[in-house]
This record gives sequence, structure tokens and C-alpha cells, in this order.
Amino acid sequence: MRGSQQHRSRQAPRRGLRRSRRTSRAAGAVASAALLLPVVAAAPAVPAEQPRSAALQQEFTAAAAKYHVPQSVLLGVAYLESRWDSHAGAPSVTGGYGPMHLTDAATAVAAAGERDEAAGDARGESDRPRAAGRMSVPAPAVLPARLRTLPRAAELTGLPAGQLRSSTAANLQGGAALLADAQKRLGLADGGSPADWYGAVAAYSGATDSATAATFADDVFDAIRAGRQRITDAGQAVTLPGTPGLTPRTEQLGRLRLPPLHSGDQVECPRSVACESIPAPYQKLDNGKDYGNHDVADRPRSQKVDFIVVHDTEGTWEGTVKLVQDPTYVSWNYTVRSNDGHIAQHVPTKDVAWHAGNWYVNAKSVGIEHEGFLAQPDAWYTEEMYLSSAKLVRYLAQKLDIPLDRQHILGHDNVPGTTAATVKGMHTDPGPYWDWDHYFGLLGKRFRSTASPFSGMVTIDPDYDENRPDYTGCVKPGEPCAPHGSGAVRLHTAPDESAPLVQDVGLHGDDPSTTGVNDTGARASTGQQFAVADRRGDWTAIWYLGQKAWFHNPWWQPTALNASGEFVTPREGLDEIPVYGRAFPEKEAYPQGVPVQTVEPLPYKLLAGQAYVLGQRSPSEYLWATTFEPAGHQVIRGKDVYYEIQFGHRVAFVKASDVTLRPSNR
Repeated sequence: MRGSQQHRSRQAPRRGLRRSRRTSRAAGAVASAALLLPVVAAAPAVPAEQPRSAALQQEFTAAAAKYHVPQSVLLGVAYLESRWDSHAGAPSVTGGYGPMHLTDAATAVAAAGERDEAAGDARGESDRPRAAGRMSVPAPAVLPARLRTLPRAAELTGLPAGQLRSSTAANLQGGAALLADAQKRLGLADGGSPADWYGAVAAYSGATDSATAATFADDVFDAIRAGRQRITDAGQAVTLPGTPGLTPRTEQLGRLRLPPLHSGDQVECPRSVACESIPAPYQKLDNGKDYGNHDVADRPRSQKVDFIVVHDTEGTWEGTVKLVQDPTYVSWNYTVRSNDGHIAQHVPTKDVAWHAGNWYVNAKSVGIEHEGFLAQPDAWYTEEMYLSSAKLVRYLAQKLDIPLDRQHILGHDNVPGTTAATVKGMHTDPGPYWDWDHYFGLLGKRFRSTASPFSGMVTIDPDYDENRPDYTGCVKPGEPCAPHGSGAVRLHTAPDESAPLVQDVGLHGDDPSTTGVNDTGARASTGQQFAVADRRGDWTAIWYLGQKAWFHNPWWQPTALNASGEFVTPREGLDEIPVYGRAFPEKEAYPQGVPVQTVEPLPYKLLAGQAYVLGQRSPSEYLWATTFEPAGHQVIRGKDVYYEIQFGHRVAFVKASDVTLRPSNR
């Protein structure tokens, strides 16, 4: 029954996303990369005798000169589109190719949908109700202009579409031609100062409103002022020298004659992003007893918001925003568009969206969907999408007093099941291809070593591009996924790559975990923190789901950083303690008329002698909300106190009365 408490704890049937980052730690350079559909084989972009490391920089110079575009403008636009990566000729989530993200979504997006359909069937989900992965792709005739820039680039340059997809030199020329064409259509002179190209840069975004166009242009010029430098996914060294005093002619935006966004005070977003209101409906359904698709509340006065949950949509922007407007479906607070980072808010942060599959987490969190796919490792997002999302999360963290760490910024795949029966059904997005390291860098909270090697605590942080664990099941069951960078390390029962993977009894019983892309049973992700259980040679063991779990952590290419904090251990005299998926009150706290919610342990044990990293202190709370009128809602608070811990890939809760806290070493 949709009005029941059970409905509010269930989750939208969707899964994950991907994006990658290339990091050269020795050089101190950080970068981000990824791919989607293998389309056209990459053509050689420059003569073989030219130095590979300088080739892309020279291609930028040549394309800028040919179309009389300031080189810093071309570099800045490409950085916000792709961070200068070529992605081996594969298209982005929205069908964009190459460093300039030239879009040809008429074929690429449709192909992505077909692949996602196959992946869903491979996971045994072909009968899941209204799965986001089944969203229809718009017909080519009605695709928005932002998804059809490559054909226009072909007209302007005279270059074949295949070459614009596969050759970086051609791709840069296509992007430069589009910028020059926009400058001409705005009645502005070519060449000149980068400051004179604000309007053309705004037009390049393909935005249909002035706020999104301005946001993209502002971000490009921020990059030009600050400068950027990195090594691309193809090993190319590219530099955009900073121009600190540059002041673009922002008044040129008016020449685009784009309508404004009319969200006004209806949205809760930072001013530095383009954000509109697309409300999720709060209404009674036909039966008169049920309602959808969220709950009206009064947070943070009614309850403290502790978490921000990162999701992906498993479908297109158009399909996603259509779904959230369906009162019979579930809801989330925000959606971020991949192509240009545009944001829509659906549910106010004071209200409770139905997004996490865990009612306790729903009541204590904000959910953000990102247009993308989990089981397509070659799919990639624009840098503008990552940047907009990070700006939103920073804003929400400040507004709601949420710490910027991985105990509070969760993936949907980090949300625990509520009971033993729900563990297997929990979602796995955004998955192993989401680049948490790059994301937290944009949040201004890059992961760093904070303790000595003797601290007994680690933060997982592999080099995204160099870390490529094998995954299976992206397209067909058991079939290897395309090799790709990952922010997750694999966990074994012994310090040996050939040793079995550790068990997750909630997912697999007595059987070991698998390499399946949706199997979280033997996976630790970037930013998660664990207590060290043992060290042996190049391997480190952590306490994980009640057992020692080993991951490869060589000193010359470490996959974890030394950290400090507090540990949770069983209270003296207890051999084991239960762990929970929610922090509900004791039965004595429930008033008459409110059904007691059983605090049922998960199928795991925290054993004596083990330690787990403390996330936060959590008061026991339960939001009773089963009526359309919010006056009938109650927050029940108990005397029990819980501690959030990083227990496995997902977080969990233990009762404070069962445990002792102790600091790690420094």
C-alpha cells in the first residue's frame, strides 16, 4: 500500500553511474576520465614523430589559430567539458565525443539505452517496475540542440562525423568552429581578448535558459583565471596558464536572447549553479487513502539531516524528471543533468523524499540523482556535471550542518538494509566507477594522510585510473566488463590475489562474494575508513563485516592513506554484539497509537577484538508519517543512542550501550 510506512522506505528501481579520474601522484597532477560506448577506433591525431606528451597542446594551438579563437578560451571550454580527455573515442552519458564534447546523441544515447536494457536483463531485472533504465530515449527529431552539436561541427569544418568523434585534432577543430560560429552569430569580432568571448562560451553550452548558459561561461572563465594543468587519459600534458585579472564581458549574455529560469525563491541552491524547480507532486491518489510521492516535514526543526545520498538515474534527464513528477512513483530531492550540470530541485530539503530504501535514512537525508549509468564503465560525465553537483553538496552541507566526509556523504550503495530480509535488495549505485576522490577534491576536502603508519586506521584512496579491478556482469552475467579505472579496492580472505573474496553473509550466505559489478560484498571504496587488523608485506587487512579483509597496498603505489579517529569495539565482557540498519527507539518510547518498530539486527556480528571506525553519534528516532496531513506525523525519540560505523561497504549502526570508544594511534 503506497501510503504505508513500508512504501516510504522502498527505493526507486535504479542503479548506478560511472566516471573516472587519472591521477599522477608522483607528478602531483590530478585528472578525471572515463568512457561509455566503444564507437570508432581512435585515429592518429598527430604525426608519429611528434612528442606524444606535447601533441594535444599543439593541437589546441592549431585549432585555436585556424578559427581565430583565443587559445585560453578553447582550453577553458574543453576543460569544463572533458578535462581534456579523449575517452578513446567513446561517447559521454549524453552522447558527447572527445575533449570538446561534441554531441551526436541521435545514435549514441539510443545505443546506451539498448546496452542498459541488456545490462538490466543480465542482472535479472527485466521485470522490475518502471525501472529508470527503461526510460525511453527521445526520437532524433526532438532531441534538444545541446545533444546535436557534432553534426553542426561537421558542417562548419567539412570534416566527416567519424573523424570528429575519433580524432582529437579534428574534435578540437570542431569545437573551435562552433565557438567561432557563435561569435559571428552574436555579431562579435573573432580573435581579440578572451574577455570578448563570454557570449560565445555561454552559447557553446547549448543551454535554453540564461542561467545555465551563464553558469557554464562563468565556470569556464573561472578556469581561465585560475589556470589548469594535468595529464590526460591518453598521457598528454596540457596546460592552461592562469590569467588572474581577466574580466569577461558578461553583458554579452543578453545577445543570446535566452529566457530566464523562473524558480525564484522556490529552489535551495547556491547562486553559482543553474537551478530550477520541477516539483514532485504531493497529492492524494485515486483510492483516497494513499498519497505520493514524499512526506511534508519540518526539517531540521523536526529532525536533523545527517546524510546526503548520491544516486544515479539509470536513464535520461528527460525520463528522470518525468518520473519524479509521477505521484505514484518515488521521489528524490535533486537531479543533476550530465551535459551541462543543470540542476532541478523536486522536494524541499525540509521534506522527506522517498529515495534511499531505508526509512531511517530517508528521514535523515537529502537525495541527489545524477544522469548516468552504473554498469556501463566507459560512460563519462562532463566536468561541469561534477562541478555543479559538488557546489550543491557544499551548499547543502553548510545549510544543514553536514560534515563533508564519507560517513555523511554516502552513495546509495552505502545505505544499509533495514533488516536481514532487505539486504539483498539494496541498490548499488553509483557503483565502483564513481570517482569519489575527484568529487571530494571539488568539494574542497581532498583525502590526505592525517596520521603515522602506526595509527591503526586507514582511508581507502587508490589511484583511480591505475586501479582497475576486474568486474563482471555489465552486459551479460559472468562476462567481463570493459577494463576501467575504479575507486574501489577488492577484499580477499588472505594476502594473495588468488585468495577467495571475503564473505557477505547477508548477500551470499556462506559463499564468497563475486566480482559482479553490483556485488558490494568484498569492496571498500575511496574515502571509507577502516581499522587496520593486520599487515603483511604489500598487503593490509581491515576489519570488515566481522572478519579480516585483505587488500593490496604496496608502499610504492599505496591504495590507502594513514588516518586517525575513534574506534568502536564491543564492551568488555561481550563476545559479540549485533549491528543494525537503522537507529530506531526502544519499544517503551512509542506512544499509544504508534506501532512499535522492531529493532531487528542485520545478519552480521561485531566480534570481540575487532574495531570499526566511528562515523557519528545518532540519537534513536522514528518518523511516523502515514497520513497525507502532516499534522498527523510524529517523531518518536528514545533513550537509546547509536553509533554509525563503517562496517562493510555499507554503513551500519550499533547501540552505544554495547560498545566502547577508543582513539586510534597518531
